Amino acid sequence: MTYYVYIMTNLRNTVLYTGITNDIQQRSFDHKTKRNKRSFTSKYNCVKLVYYEEFADIEVAIHREKQLKKYHRSWKEELINKMNPDWKDLSDGWFDPRELEFAKRLNQ
Repeated sequence: MTYYVYIMTNLRNTVLYTGITNDIQQRSFDHKTKRNKRSFTSKYNCVKLVYYEEFADIEVAIHREKQLKKYHRSWKEELINKMNPDWKDLSDGWFDPRELEFAKRLNQ
């Protein structure tokens, strides 16, 4: 199984959220559609996947997530800039826009 440590941001790149998952596509979909209305990502509209790393070992992935959460924002920005200098949504093209809109309406 593959595990992912990832960073999501809002449309203006002012908020960063670090998480871990074993299904990066599903987790991105959940964030974009605000599946959990009370979550941090929902509250701050973190809908852009701007960074991720892959791991084969869950323990290593958990360690990396904890490590990233401790880092200052400037360090995280540098990490994102190395992988994704334009801060594009790395999940663009993964989902049918109609499916996203339908799921968003369901989750309201």
